[in-house]
Amino acid sequence: MITLTEEQSLELKSPAPLAMDPKTRETYVLVRQEAYERLKVLLDIGDFDPDEARGNMNEIMAEDDEKDPYLESYQH
Repeated sequence: MITLTEEQSLELKSPAPLAMDPKTRETYVLVRQEAYERLKVLLDIGDFDPDEARGNMNEIMAEDDEKDPYLESYQH
């Protein structure tokens, strides 16, 4: 862990605090640990399987198509 400089502490007061790595020129958004923990949970896809999701989407679309009275006219 690093200790923030006075300049970095001031940057944290901005709406979107940014930091730039002078070697790589990459920019980072600084967030409080509490916000990071909440974001991490929201962004975690864990054991997400795209093939399983694709199958689920196909099922849902097929069910929706069955209920669509205008489907045949869309296909022409």
